[in-house]
Amino acid sequence: MVADNNVIIQVSGLSKRFGEIQAVDGVDFSIYEGELFGFLGPNGAGKTTTINMLTGLARPDTGSVRIKGIECSVNPKATQHLMGIVPDESNLYPELTGYDNLTFCGALYGMERSNREKRACQLLEQFGLTDAANRKFATYSKGMKRKLTIAAGIVHSPPILFLDEPTTGIDVASARHIRQLIYNLNAGGTTIFLTTHYIEEAERLCQRIAFMVSGKIVRTDTTGNLMRLTEGRYVVQFALSKDIEGLADAMEKKFPYVKCQTSPGAAVRVESREPILIAPFVKFMEDHGVEVTEARKIRPSLEDVFVEITGIEANAIKGEKEKMGVGR
Repeated sequence: MVADNNVIIQVSGLSKRFGEIQAVDGVDFSIYEGELFGFLGPNGAGKTTTINMLTGLARPDTGSVRIKGIECSVNPKATQHLMGIVPDESNLYPELTGYDNLTFCGALYGMERSNREKRACQLLEQFGLTDAANRKFATYSKGMKRKLTIAAGIVHSPPILFLDEPTTGIDVASARHIRQLIYNLNAGGTTIFLTTHYIEEAERLCQRIAFMVSGKIVRTDTTGNLMRLTEGRYVVQFALSKDIEGLADAMEKKFPYVKCQTSPGAAVRVESREPILIAPFVKFMEDHGVEVTEARKIRPSLEDVFVEITGIEANAIKGEKEKMGVGR
């Protein structure tokens, strides 16, 4: 639950350049205490650079970050005890067991031995890793490694958690479990800053979302307000017996009130501001030598909003998922 007017993170004019590349360009946003805030964009948008500046792992060229009123660019160590950090790749020790990794992280945060040992056992149970507690981290699957990395980030029970691409590159079951863990942590009062390029993940989890493209934030709003931009849209997905080159363009000429887009796997998506009658489209495609094997009306999603606001086609984002071999 978001506490109105209770800003816990304030970012103003944040910029970072690497040589000729402007990774982050004048970013401004606020995060409220208890909020699950999504930072959404394709790979290379500047999400990781932003999170590194917020957590003190990188210094901004210009701008400021205030966490609970503390100016981090002046004294980055002053806020370290307030935050848990889960990077996009694990930073745990492969030669240590899951249990030892957690107790070691607890020691780094100054926790007493009895407290960190108790907390390690609690987290291993919470994350479904008790049976693997005494196995070396190097033997864990990708999903298990991700879970333990998140557990290590909250071993000291921080009020703020930074999660950078927590479900990238892991299996579907593990991704679902991690999303539930994130939801439960936020429901328990933890403020969460989540970076992701999985748009549906942000739609499921986040209360507010910032769209970031090429180092700039192009829109920040509540998930509800963003989804209202899809009102009055009608979408039908047609599964086809085979791909036909130029089919989408031909359909748009025949039906000028629709927008058509082909998708991988012999499919075409039809979108309109008017109700879509399926039969004329089926006949049109059959006349062009392709059989429609399925026609399904689908609800417009946050992905459609992202495409409209950023101009980045959905297929480009889907391509990243397919390249990683991860289903959602």
